Amino acid sequence: MSDNYLQESFTVESSDGVKLRTRVFKPRTEENGDLGIVLVHPYSVLGGCQGLLRGIASGLALHGYTSATFDMRGVGKSTGRPSLTGFAEVKDVVAVSNWLSNTFSLPRILLVGSSAGAPIAGSAVDQIEKVIGYVSIGYPFGMTASILFGRHHKAILQSAKPKLFIMGTQDGFTSVKQLRNKLNSAAGRVETHLIDGVGHFQMEGPGYDAEMVDLIIKFIASL
Repeated sequence: MSDNYLQESFTVESSDGVKLRTRVFKPRTEENGDLGIVLVHPYSVLGGCQGLLRGIASGLALHGYTSATFDMRGVGKSTGRPSLTGFAEVKDVVAVSNWLSNTFSLPRILLVGSSAGAPIAGSAVDQIEKVIGYVSIGYPFGMTASILFGRHHKAILQSAKPKLFIMGTQDGFTSVKQLRNKLNSAAGRVETHLIDGVGHFQMEGPGYDAEMVDLIIKFIASL
């Protein structure tokens, strides 16, 4: 808890009845009151949960943005069961995004996905009318990860909405070459930001939260 933002817990219901434990980080000042940010956590099956994104969400709230994290189905206090490929979880992203927009009167939504949360969020981008942009932190484009998440790639690569891909140059799931090859075919505005010498899980750690917040805010300013 901080004097400069409020944190509240809610339960959001998905279209198929799953109840999603959600936290909203709300700034005390409404300086950026028309944009909400929904953060999608890493792979549920490997222990991903909303707590991993608390640092980024609270940092965004300190800069005036209402931000939401949530436990996808089967994680923490959320009901349901996680899926291996993340397609059921796309419903969770859609539900939380629409709920945040409607509940807090936010006409614009930015989706931010971390690791496996990036392909899941990417599949939701064009299913949510109010989403105006997308940020990926460590999208797993590599060959092995694509066995699980490859069918998500098409949705985000074909979306015309602005996209920012953040990745460490030592990411063990995706090489810089693989990232660039994938993004060569992407529609619309595409930006990349590479962090030199940093690995996949290292970048997801709290030591990089402030840098992620800074990159997200700069991207928002360009929209």
